[in-house]
Amino acid sequence: MKINPKYKPAVNKPWLYFLAGSMWTLVGMLLMLISLHWIREEKLHHAGILLIMGAFAGLIIHHFGFLKVVDKNLGRLSEMEGKRCVFSFMSWKSYLLVAIMMTMGITLRHSGIPHLYLAPVYSGIGLALFLSSIRYFRFLLKIIQKHES
Repeated sequence: MKINPKYKPAVNKPWLYFLAGSMWTLVGMLLMLISLHWIREEKLHHAGILLIMGAFAGLIIHHFGFLKVVDKNLGRLSEMEGKRCVFSFMSWKSYLLVAIMMTMGITLRHSGIPHLYLAPVYSGIGLALFLSSIRYFRFLLKIIQKHES
C-alpha cells in the first residue's frame, strides 16, 4: 500500500541533518544528566574520579565507535534526493539499535547494580553521543554556507 504524499511528513534534506544532530545531542545530554544525578551526593574526589572515568570512556566511544556511525549515516543521507520522510534521519537498522540500547539501559538501571557503577557508563555514552552530534551540525553548516554562496 502506498501512502498518499500529502500525509507523508516530508522535509528537505537539511532538516534531516538537523534532526539527527539534535537527537544525538538531546539523548547525550539526558544520559549525562542522569549520571550527574546519581553522583551528586558523592564526595568531591569520588565524584571527580567517576566523571573522569566517564569522560575517558566517552572520548574512546566517540572516536572509535560513534564517529563511524555518524559518517555512515551522513553518507546515506547525502545520497537522498528531494524531500524525504522526517523519520528517515535514521535508517531502520538504527531504530532497531536504539530500541536495543534503550532496553539495555532500562535493564541496567533496574538491575540492582549500584548507580554509582553505572554513572561512568552513562556519562561516557552520553558524552560520546554529544560529541558525535557535532559532526551533523558541522555538515549542516557546510551545506548552508555552500547554498548561500
